[in-house]
Amino acid sequence: MATCDECGEYENLPYQCKRCGQTFCADHRLPENHDCPGLAGWDDPGGVFDSGFDESVEGESAADTGGRTGGRTSAGIVDRFKRRIDRETGTGGLVSYFRNNATYAILLAMWVTFIAQWVTLFVGGEALHNTLFVLRSEAIANVWTWVTSVFSHAPGQLFHIIGNSIVILFFGPLVERAVGSKKFVGFFFGAGIAAGLGHVLFAVATNAPPTGVLGASGAGFAILGVLTVWRPNMQVLLFFVIPMKIKYLTWGIAAVSAALVVASGTGGVGGIAHLAHLIGFAIGLAFGKRNEGLARSAGGMGGVSMGGARGPGGPGGPGGPGGRF
Repeated sequence: MATCDECGEYENLPYQCKRCGQTFCADHRLPENHDCPGLAGWDDPGGVFDSGFDESVEGESAADTGGRTGGRTSAGIVDRFKRRIDRETGTGGLVSYFRNNATYAILLAMWVTFIAQWVTLFVGGEALHNTLFVLRSEAIANVWTWVTSVFSHAPGQLFHIIGNSIVILFFGPLVERAVGSKKFVGFFFGAGIAAGLGHVLFAVATNAPPTGVLGASGAGFAILGVLTVWRPNMQVLLFFVIPMKIKYLTWGIAAVSAALVVASGTGGVGGIAHLAHLIGFAIGLAFGKRNEGLARSAGGMGGVSMGGARGPGGPGGPGGPGGRF
């Protein structure tokens, strides 16, 4: 959540103008709606100001156009201009919608994959499911699982995907709005893949029994790590009930995970890949520190919560056989 620089209203999904860099609500996201100073120096990359943009009405008669001179009126030009601006800067259309909403595209992909996992289990059994979706220490060469394991979750435990979805839904947009969708997607998958690989490589290095990982908790903890750097005093609700500062939540979970990793020596306890959690959290801390200058776009750093809002926290969900995270 951020404040519109034009009207001062709080906006759950703010828009950041790529011309002036300010943040706006849906009503003021278009450059002409906030008197964007960037329009004056715009080199018109999309041809918005091209006088030929409404050539389709050039042949209309005065009767057909309601008396418009040459098929054009100032109102008609402004209307077409606004539509072209909306295509350049807005979120219209399926592809452009995901331009500034990659978090929701990732969530959709997670749930589609979850359904595909059940179909695969029903049609091909556990062996095919593990080959397609689980990153395993004895099959690291199956490089597709580096990615599919980030989307996949334990089919038998719905809370696994629900927990991760909650973390990504509430906290992912805060990071995405600050760094941009492309950078956020790269960060999300980089952290998720590194967390999974780190866990299985540790198992190989310590001669642990074969293990596997699947789930987005590594990437989810990376997102929490970023916000721990940017907004350490942001208020969250653990399990939607217990209020606490995010720094206490994340560092507390990290301490418990570290203790369990040391005690077990395998990187995971009770089917939960705690080492993957720690790797994701460390990547998030490093990413947050490196991009600390962008924190203002996520609501700034300090001791107040973003717009007075509180979001849920907590780990991505329980594990199970196979070292899920």
